[in-house]
Formats: sequence, structure tokens, C-alpha cells
Amino acid sequence: MRKVGIPIFLIGLALTVIKTITFFTKEKVVDLGKVEITTKKAHHLDISPIFGICLMGIGGIVFWKTFNPQ
Repeated sequence: MRKVGIPIFLIGLALTVIKTITFFTKEKVVDLGKVEITTKKAHHLDISPIFGICLMGIGGIVFWKTFNPQ
């Protein structure tokens, strides 16, 4: 479980810093037999920094609870 806590914490850190994720999809505009016209449409996914902070907390708790120094 300790190996799971570190990536969860790092993903939470990245989501706290990065506030918007942009991705593109292709859409057909015109289809005339052999002629096909497509366009790229941008989509924006807004992420709250609170979500990233919560993930960092969960990752820290998982890492801390499974830490077993020997």
C-alpha cells in the first residue's frame, strides 16, 4: 500500500498545479462521397484545486499509515 500512496500524492500535486486540461476531438463537418471535411474541436476540463489537495491528503495518509520502519 505504501507504493500506492506516493503516486496518489503526486497526482494530487499535479492536479493542484494544473487547473485546466484541454483535449481535442475530430468532428465531421461535410461528407460528400470521397471528399470529407473535418475540424478539431477543443474541449476544456476545469479542475478545482480542492480536489488536488484532497488527493494529496489521501495519498499522504495512505503512505503514513502503511509506513513501517524496521
